[in-house]
Amino acid sequence: MIVTTTPSIEGHQITTYHGIVVGEAIMGANVVRDIFASITDIVGGRSGAYETKLQDARETALAELEQRAAAKGANAVVGVDLDYEVVGDTMLMVSASGTAVTVK
Repeated sequence: MIVTTTPSIEGHQITTYHGIVVGEAIMGANVVRDIFASITDIVGGRSGAYETKLQDARETALAELEQRAAAKGANAVVGVDLDYEVVGDTMLMVSASGTAVTVK
């Protein structure tokens, strides 16, 4: 499945629009990760634990987006937008949305 942030796919013609599809992932952080992230905030640097959790959430949201597009009979998703939010104090939400299409 082709997934792109652009409204069209070079070299392909969109033949059918199947509608908007969305994939979401809400991932919880844990106390140990929060403690190490707090230390990283104090001394500076990147938080590898949170970066990994963010990557996992993004991949999960995009996989769900692809599954929902395939369920509608699409073979591509165009105009994909990724949104990131913090829910509460320890939850990370990633939402991926786009238009499911058939291309040839």
